[in-house]
Amino acid sequence: MSRMTAEQLAQRAFDLELIDDRQLQSIWSELGSHDVPVDEFLQMLVRREILTNYQVERLTKGDRTGFFFGDYKVLYLVGSGSFARVYRAVHRRTGEVVAVKVLRKRFSENPADCKVFVREGLLGKSLRHKNIVRIHDVVANKQAHFLVMEFVEGRNLRQFIKTRGKIEPAEATRLMTDITSGLQHAFERAMTHRDLKISNVLVASNGTAKLVDFGLAAVDETLAEDAPGDMIGVRTIDYAALERATGVRRDDPRSDIYFLGCIFYHMLTGEPALQETKDRVQRLSKSRFFDVIPVQKIDPSLPHAVSLIVNKAMMLEPDRRYQTPGAMLSDLRAAAKRLNAESAEPNGETVLDAAPPTNGTGSAVGDGADGGLRHAVMVVESSGAMQEVFRNGLRKAGYRVLVTSDPDRALMRLNQEPTIADCVLIDAQEIGAPAVEIFNRLAENTVTKAVPAVILLGENQRKWAKHAHTAEHRVAVGMPITMKQLRDLLAKLVPLRAAAADRGRAD
Repeated sequence: MSRMTAEQLAQRAFDLELIDDRQLQSIWSELGSHDVPVDEFLQMLVRREILTNYQVERLTKGDRTGFFFGDYKVLYLVGSGSFARVYRAVHRRTGEVVAVKVLRKRFSENPADCKVFVREGLLGKSLRHKNIVRIHDVVANKQAHFLVMEFVEGRNLRQFIKTRGKIEPAEATRLMTDITSGLQHAFERAMTHRDLKISNVLVASNGTAKLVDFGLAAVDETLAEDAPGDMIGVRTIDYAALERATGVRRDDPRSDIYFLGCIFYHMLTGEPALQETKDRVQRLSKSRFFDVIPVQKIDPSLPHAVSLIVNKAMMLEPDRRYQTPGAMLSDLRAAAKRLNAESAEPNGETVLDAAPPTNGTGSAVGDGADGGLRHAVMVVESSGAMQEVFRNGLRKAGYRVLVTSDPDRALMRLNQEPTIADCVLIDAQEIGAPAVEIFNRLAENTVTKAVPAVILLGENQRKWAKHAHTAEHRVAVGMPITMKQLRDLLAKLVPLRAAAADRGRAD
C-alpha cells in the first residue's frame, strides 16, 4: 500500500463509497494538484473530516470490508468485548449518529449463537426508557449480525470514576437514581440485567446515566455453554458466584440489586466493593462477598442516608436486600432531596475549579428563561459536575448553553453548522492536551476561525498557553476564575464574532 499514489488511494476510497465526487474535486482543488504525497492527501481528508483516522487506517491496509454495516458507515471503533465489537457509525443518508454492536465472526458463523443474539437484541429493543440505551434495530444477514443502538455522547462510569477518584454523595445519588430507574422499568417487564457493573453504565454529556447491554448477558451465558469445561460466561461469573454463595436460583432479580449496591459503593468511595481480579477461581470464591469492607469504614464522612442504601442493597441474605429496584429507588429519591437541602450554597459566587459539587438534580437551573436568549455558548467539558456549573451560571446571564464532552464532536458540529454557537468554551482541566488541539483546529479551519473561543487551563497547564493559537477573539485563560469574570469575558468576546467574520472574508 505504501507504493500507491494519492490518486490511486482516492479512487479506492471512491469505489468503496467513502468519498463522493464533489468532495474529491474539492480536495484536489485545495491541494492544487493530483501529484501530492499520500500522507498529505490523507491528512487533508482527516482535517476536512471527510474520513476518520479509523477509515484511513483500514484503507491504507487494503481492507475492502468493515466500512459499512447495512446503511451505516463506520466512523471508528468504540470498544471490543468477548463476543462483539462496538462502532460509532452514521446513517449514510440521514446522517444520524448511532452505535453499532457487531457479533464477532466466530459466533456469527454458528446459527444457534446468532439466534440467541437476535432474540436478546429484540428483547432489549422492547425497552424504551430515558435511562436505558435504546436499541433501534436488530439486523441479521449473511454478512453480519448487529444491533443499531443509541449513541451516547459521554463516557462510561468506570472512566468517569477514574477521572474523578470518587463522586460527591449528591451527584452519586443522582446518577444512582437514574440507573435504578432504568432497572425498575425493565423489572416491570420481567427483565433482569445480569451484568450490572460500572462499565455498563454510560454517563451522557448532559449528566444523565444510562444502562447498556440489557439482555446481552444471556447471550454470553448461552455462548459459554458450548465452551470447554462448561465454562461460566465471563460477563456473568460474579452473578453465578453470588447466587452460589447465597443459595438462590439463577436469574434472581435481587442479584441485580446487590450489584446496584456495588456500583453505588464504587462511586462514593472510588474503590470497588468486591476485590477485582481476572482469576476465575477467585471470582467464584464466596470469600469475596464476605470480605467486603463496610462503606462507612472506607469513608466515615458519608451521609448516613447514603450508607444505609448501600448496606441494604448489598445485604448478603437476599431477603434482607431491597426486593425490587422500585423500593431502592424510593430511598434514593428521599436521600437526594435531603442531600440537596443540605448542600445549598451559602453565597452566590461560584469559583470555577475542578469537580465542584452539583445541585444533585441533573437538570439545569433557569430553563424558563430560554425563550429570550440571544447568544449561544458551546461548552466542551468532560466533567458532569462542571457541565452543571457552566450550564447554570451562563443561563443566568441569558446565554443558551450547548454542552458536549467530546471535543471532536464539538468541532464536527461547528463545521456542519457554524452559526450554532456564538462562542466556544473549552475546559482543558480534565480533557487535557486534546483541548488545545481542538482550540487550534478551530483557528485553522476556514469555517470556524471567526467563532470566538476560550480555553480554560488548569494551574499546571498554564504553560500550554504559548502553544494556543490566540487572537483578539480567541483567548487562553488560567484557572481558577469566577463565574462573574467568565461572564464578563464572554460579554467582550461574543460581539467580536461579526468583526472576526469580516476579517475571515477579507483573508
